[in-house]
Amino acid sequence: MRETTPSAMPPCFDKWCKRFDDLLRTKAQKREFRNYIGGLLGESERKNIYKMASDAVGVTYHKLHHFLTESTWSAVKINERRLEIMNKCSQTKINRGFSLIIDDSGHRKSGNFTAGVGRQYIGEIGKTDNGNVVVTTHLYDGKKSLPLDIELYQHAQSLPDGRKDSDFKKKPDIALNLIDKSLDKGYKPGIVIIDSGYGNNTSFLLELENRQLKYLGGLAKNRKVRVVKELENSDEIRLDVLAKSLPQESFTEIEINLEKPRKVWVATVEVKISRLEDNRKIAIVMNAPSFDEADDIDYFITNVDPVIATSQWFVDTYSQRNWVEVFYREAKGWLGLKEYQVREKKSLTRHFILVFCAYTFILWHKLTGGLRRQWANKPLDTFPEALEAFRTAISYRFIKWLDHNRDVFVAYKASFGFVWA
Repeated sequence: MRETTPSAMPPCFDKWCKRFDDLLRTKAQKREFRNYIGGLLGESERKNIYKMASDAVGVTYHKLHHFLTESTWSAVKINERRLEIMNKCSQTKINRGFSLIIDDSGHRKSGNFTAGVGRQYIGEIGKTDNGNVVVTTHLYDGKKSLPLDIELYQHAQSLPDGRKDSDFKKKPDIALNLIDKSLDKGYKPGIVIIDSGYGNNTSFLLELENRQLKYLGGLAKNRKVRVVKELENSDEIRLDVLAKSLPQESFTEIEINLEKPRKVWVATVEVKISRLEDNRKIAIVMNAPSFDEADDIDYFITNVDPVIATSQWFVDTYSQRNWVEVFYREAKGWLGLKEYQVREKKSLTRHFILVFCAYTFILWHKLTGGLRRQWANKPLDTFPEALEAFRTAISYRFIKWLDHNRDVFVAYKASFGFVWA
């Protein structure tokens, strides 16, 4: 059922929101905080302010808009509290040695008045287009997948002075800032997982090593390396040329257990890379037994001990990066991460953090089992299943509310020009 009302929210929702009340100064802020997150969790076709307000009895557009754009509350403090809540429960706390996934995600956005908008590569469509990009840090500890921090990448075209503007920061610099935030909170990862956009950046890898962090990252096929086993005076060689030169017996067959299991062939080599001290271990991962047969070849680098970094380790560890893609798919598809209706950077950041709060609410209840006990007749193993159970609770309570407030609902429908019967 698309329509709802704040009165139909289950008690567990208000109990969750009360954990943030001391960070919200007024009753209006506390009310709109609940209304906004409730709208994100509801069944509105789109999750912009207009639709969320239109689909909820007793919620108004201008109050939601004011809460997101003008009201005095801190998105940083709300996000910190969200992580503190997760860390206080034995079932949801952040385990040591987790994987910290760095990634950026884009989405289309028309016009040129929204902060950060410009022509840039948009991952979800696989090409350059007009849109926004965010950089995120994401946690996976073998038990849960949890977003940590997010920052809008402001494309040079969106800033008055372009790349010379004081607000312009490259994506690797934003990523390092987000990593430092995690470290300052006491969350030290066992491994940092990055794609080739960051792994191919030697300066970024050096910054990770300066922070004494282990990493596993992608490399571009044209990256040049020097093989350790070769003569010291040997020339550098491109990774794709190196992969082609390796005999077929150098590759080990390994099965990846993702949503759909698949086989890959992996070869590991110790190499030297310019500007990086000591040796590094790289992995060449193909979707076929030989280079000529393969049409999907990936290259990875790590500073983990070579004894630990086996072919199986490379595949199993990097496959954890899939969890951030799952999060983006769920946050965009179910919670409207990209469906904001504001333009300023502060307002955009607030929307992103409120989406994080909505996502974490469902995750917290999925892990603790509250939704399963009351609103489901099967295990809630995925985020969509847990969200569906919560929406079932909203619908059930809305029907009960409707029995006693039909005149209110009739007036609500009449305001849109409908006669309800």
